[in-house]
Amino acid sequence: MPTNIEVPALGESITEAVLLRWLKDDGVYVEADEPLAELETDKANVDIPASAAGILRQGKQAGQTVKVGESIARIEEAPGGKPAPAAKASVAAVPPSPKPQASTQTQPQTQELRPSVRRMVEESGVNPAGIAPTGPGGRLIKEDVARHLTERDQKAGNGRSATPPAASAPPPPEPSATAPRIAPAPPAPGTFDANGIKRVPMSKIRKRIAERLVAAQQTAAILTTFNEVDMSAIQALRAKYKDRFAEQYGVSLGFMSFFSRAVVGALREFPNVNAFIERDEIVYHNYVNLGIAVSTERGLTVPVLQHVESMSFAKIETEIKRLAGAARDGKLAIHELSGATFTITNGGIYGSLLSTPILSPPESGILGMHAIKDRPVAINGKVEIRPMMYVALSYDHRLVDGRDSVSFLVRLKEALEDPARLMLEI
Repeated sequence: MPTNIEVPALGESITEAVLLRWLKDDGVYVEADEPLAELETDKANVDIPASAAGILRQGKQAGQTVKVGESIARIEEAPGGKPAPAAKASVAAVPPSPKPQASTQTQPQTQELRPSVRRMVEESGVNPAGIAPTGPGGRLIKEDVARHLTERDQKAGNGRSATPPAASAPPPPEPSATAPRIAPAPPAPGTFDANGIKRVPMSKIRKRIAERLVAAQQTAAILTTFNEVDMSAIQALRAKYKDRFAEQYGVSLGFMSFFSRAVVGALREFPNVNAFIERDEIVYHNYVNLGIAVSTERGLTVPVLQHVESMSFAKIETEIKRLAGAARDGKLAIHELSGATFTITNGGIYGSLLSTPILSPPESGILGMHAIKDRPVAINGKVEIRPMMYVALSYDHRLVDGRDSVSFLVRLKEALEDPARLMLEI
């Protein structure tokens, strides 16, 4: 009996996806749990596994939009069970034919690329092995491919213009004043036209980000309050223990673990900031699922640290590193993108000094971190230069009062300026 392959639940608020590509050809035998297709959602790319072994019969084409619960393929029983592997020919009788050099280089390179870069390489038909990578860790990024294509087109144009005309070729006729003008060819997709304008379709994730930001502004009464944190104590503590921490746990001791622990303590004291408004009810949480905003090539992604209140400093740093890498590679699982009760966003890594973050519904609070700058501050009646960071809390004023929002940031400031207390509370 055939088994339908349906689009699974893809997380809260996600009802459809794009069938990005098939990983298995139509009519081939597949094993149970073997990845069949890759779906692109507005949050992450998801592999769809086979729910049974058999012959794959595709029902949808790559590029189509599919809805949750919709069938995209079926698995038919293979007559006689799993087919036997093809017999290998005798090496002496039939020598193997050499494979083209380009294909042997391209395939493994393409498999290691990020999804967005892989699509760009496949669509343009270039060999990634011939492109110099400039991304972190020697990775190939979209800008490398775009630069390679531009240089290739320029070389092709220069080659044509440099070719001398044949001696026997007659000179081109003078254009007639009455001759009809030929309209220039339209620009290729993704290039600038004669007026210096380029139009490209919005990606699914960018459209979803736009929808959610507009919805947040329309459905919540968003206000922002600010404070500043003296980062001297955290910097001193990190400098003292960072080498020992990295040696013992295999991960760096960053600022985010301190902020995560401080947020947990402040949310315990002010639970409204960790609550939701759901119709006529307030939904409280006795746990903290902490969203960490990560910028990727596809747009902003917010992976979630589930039950961060039970995590140690080392666990927090390890999970943040893992989730950030998976987000940039487009390999986050759906459950790693769902269920956040509070979010932290760090514009400081890009140099932002001050900003007002926007809520991610249905959350009632989001903390904005910013760049650390040396500034003169008054300490015990004297002016000293200290590394200071502005922090911003945007909150839903329908649920969180001004007193609670200001007090939340004060508790956060007190905890961060005495980081040893945070580590003792683990």
